[in-house]
Amino acid sequence: MMPLATRGLFDPFEDLMTLQRRINRLFEDLFPTSEREALPTTWTRWTPAVDIYEEPDAILVEADLPGLSKDDITVNLENNVLTIRGERKLEREDKRENYHRIERAYGVFARSFTLPSEVDPDKIDAEFKDGVLRIRMPKKEEAKPKQIKVH
Repeated sequence: MMPLATRGLFDPFEDLMTLQRRINRLFEDLFPTSEREALPTTWTRWTPAVDIYEEPDAILVEADLPGLSKDDITVNLENNVLTIRGERKLEREDKRENYHRIERAYGVFARSFTLPSEVDPDKIDAEFKDGVLRIRMPKKEEAKPKQIKVH
């Protein structure tokens, strides 16, 4: 069987990919970066992904923090604002002369969330496991939904 290109068939996706490669080369030629310029000279800002969801008796926060340990993370509560802070450091401190590209973000991050008034601040619990920070914020007793029996 002959390849599509030799049979004269039009492949729009191949044409788009060829165009994308040409545009990429154009920008690389116009704005060259040496290996030294491509490496971060200062920490870049990154923002970890966070899910916040509610259960009948608690509000939960889950933050993806791959590559960090629990010692790299702080969780604070001040003026009803929960703040998660941390830092992901570049693993290698060598000259990095063999790096061709660094795309993963490193550096300091901070995420802050205003808590609803029904959260009991004295019962907040945080656990870090497998690169995921889980914060459980129980609701105050008076804020929990109650079933009312109909007579």
